[in-house]
Amino acid sequence: MKQTPKIIHGLSEIAGNYDAILCDVWGVLHNGVEPFAASVDALQQFRKQGGSVIMITNSPRPSSEIPAQFANIGVASDCYDAIITSGDATRALLQARVADPVFILGPKRDLPLYDGLGLKMVPLEDAAFISCTGLINDRVETPADYHDLLQQALARKLPMVCANPDIEVMIGDQRIWCGGALAQIYQKIGGEVLYAGKPHQPIYELCYAKLEQLTGRAIPPKRILAIGDGIGTDIKGAQEAKLDCLFVATGIHANALCVSGKLDAEKLALDFKQQQTMAKFGIAELSW
Repeated sequence: MKQTPKIIHGLSEIAGNYDAILCDVWGVLHNGVEPFAASVDALQQFRKQGGSVIMITNSPRPSSEIPAQFANIGVASDCYDAIITSGDATRALLQARVADPVFILGPKRDLPLYDGLGLKMVPLEDAAFISCTGLINDRVETPADYHDLLQQALARKLPMVCANPDIEVMIGDQRIWCGGALAQIYQKIGGEVLYAGKPHQPIYELCYAKLEQLTGRAIPPKRILAIGDGIGTDIKGAQEAKLDCLFVATGIHANALCVSGKLDAEKLALDFKQQQTMAKFGIAELSW
């Protein structure tokens, strides 16, 4: 019997089964330009019922940087209790290599990731490893622009620490390539890549520790709901962490999976099968 996610119409249908939510940001809470009002309201309502909400994002920046981003976009500060980023989880990987010179690959806006680590930043030819947060000019460039650089890195057998495993995101209506796209290519040509963000477990461990700090108790995985739009990151990560997951179709898969505003469970199940993962629930857009 083919497994398909249960399509729900609002978070309120299942909220009573959970004490905490780990909610993705980009594509679920906002599109990089404006918040999704119904998503913000759903998380606010969950918190009003006593639940805890942690925003879990593959942003390569430290979590301390994210509230200002939210404020600029217009995301209300009362829809979450804490924020955990891939940047937070990645700093431990970087700290372990602090004695080695590093080549920084990514836009200048991501440099706060390295604050206080004491890393020696050098050109590629002098580096012992690469730290990748994304493309240098992600509004214009594509991964193809980095073919020569990645080949040079491979020839020197440089490991890559990828601070943002996402392949792409939507900023408004524009599709933007992320650090994960470069890391994926590097792996395919034989390079070594290290990750800490979704779908990898270090970022989830940080979330569990933050939840225990917030609530004063360890919340069992069966009482935690993961929410996300990325099948290869949010959904796969939740499955590997043994968390129930709600797939939201407002991100990069929306046009392919929704018909007349309704989420097609059969198409969604096929996509899950192709990526060898599964979510328990699906919803066209996050709402209460």
